[in-house]
Amino acid sequence: MTYPLISRPTTAQRGEVHSTGVLVNSQRMRNFLRFFPSDTANSVTIPLTTITKPTPPSQIKGNYAFVTLGCPKNLVDSERMLGLLELDGYRLVQNPEGADFVVVNTCGFIESARAESLATIDEMIDLKRDGRIRGVIVSGCLAERQREELLESRPEIDHLVGVFSRDQVTKVADRLVGGLDEQRNIFQPAPIVPLPDRDRMRVTPKHFAYLKISEGCDRLCTFCAIPKMRGKHVTKPIEEVLDETAELAADGVRELIVVAQDTTYYGMDRYGEPRLRELLTKMEEVEGIDWIRLMYLYPMYFSNDLIDHIAASKKIVPYLDMPLQHINDNMLRRMSRRVTRAETEQLVDRLRNTIENLTLRTTFIVGFPGETEEQFEELVDFVKATRFDRLGVFPYSYEPDTPAARLPDQIDEEVKQARVERLMQVQQEIAFELGQGHIGTQLEVLIDRSVEEQPDAWVGRTMADAPDIDSEVYVTGEGLATGKMVLCEVVGTHGYDLIAAAIGPAH
Repeated sequence: MTYPLISRPTTAQRGEVHSTGVLVNSQRMRNFLRFFPSDTANSVTIPLTTITKPTPPSQIKGNYAFVTLGCPKNLVDSERMLGLLELDGYRLVQNPEGADFVVVNTCGFIESARAESLATIDEMIDLKRDGRIRGVIVSGCLAERQREELLESRPEIDHLVGVFSRDQVTKVADRLVGGLDEQRNIFQPAPIVPLPDRDRMRVTPKHFAYLKISEGCDRLCTFCAIPKMRGKHVTKPIEEVLDETAELAADGVRELIVVAQDTTYYGMDRYGEPRLRELLTKMEEVEGIDWIRLMYLYPMYFSNDLIDHIAASKKIVPYLDMPLQHINDNMLRRMSRRVTRAETEQLVDRLRNTIENLTLRTTFIVGFPGETEEQFEELVDFVKATRFDRLGVFPYSYEPDTPAARLPDQIDEEVKQARVERLMQVQQEIAFELGQGHIGTQLEVLIDRSVEEQPDAWVGRTMADAPDIDSEVYVTGEGLATGKMVLCEVVGTHGYDLIAAAIGPAH
């Protein structure tokens, strides 16, 4: 089994349903460039923000493999650790067998993500027991959240590295390679300023990158453990974000995907007021960036000025990822979302009436404690009426040490899963109808990758699609290349995805 640099999206990242109506995990990332095939490992682009050349063979300290799990924010952390290990003299290898160590950067967001993280850790421990690797380093949210449980249940783990100790990964790597067997676990309190994200070894294709503008969250939604793992909201200074934007543009990035735990809250802790609009204004001035995509937008702090700015921008794509979680007022109160149904509907109307050709993505939680059948049906009716362009559904995940875990009227798993399937089936019908409506239209497509053994077949995305979590476009045409923007005519659909023919360069 090979684990070059493995990026596995959890079920939490994908709201997709197959014809059976079952919520499934995306396999797309497994086929993306993050999975470096052994025969192309030296030819795919692995941009380094400031790393200009690899470590000479004579100076290599050791070999390692890396597994990254979870969301794009965690991927940025993984890229930072990869860059630091590279700078410190370690070499990333295709196969963990024979490596000095493996780093597993875990996700601890919900139960299914924790289960996937634990299964991956166990895979690496099995390799260690068999003598095929020397050590296992576990980092990320699960390490931060369940450090004692991990150490007790899996003593074969050599080192734990907490979320805020990410940049110390080279220290424990040195201990492993140096033969220091004593377990060393590094945990630090949440910083008052975000950790730097430069010196990254990017593992996305050359033409797009994730840009994290803040860390942590102040919202305290009753179902969510993120503040316990990631701390309070901490804004990355505007100047630092702009420096990173310029570096990424110089590195060939055309699409910046802005991520945070709470993007619209940007600036509140540092500047005393929301500063997302100001940040975006300055980011748009950076040469080379064509698309800026906004993710994780909380419904609050969506000012009219921000909406107008997005509508007028030539670089911010008309795509907004805004998790709503529910629409029933009682459920919203129990979740501590601090918005009402009326406010949500007004915001959705304002966004759609102001931003031309807007693609609106959201997520909902079903089966939250106390959710009645009537409240669930209210959500179903809202989805039918609103017709979101992109939508994902989570079954409520029981999270220890969160307020929701103490609520009465916990709902059976079978009921939660049935509600997931029902709501996703409703959304599937909407999505397929919207897809059919694109047939015969022309769309700009950013090419992400080629199709193996089909020289004129490519896979790309429109402005309406974020990597991995949304639809794709299967494109045929000559002279195409990864990272190229092309104008296509849509000729058909395949499930959620579009089929198109390239007809010329993008405008």
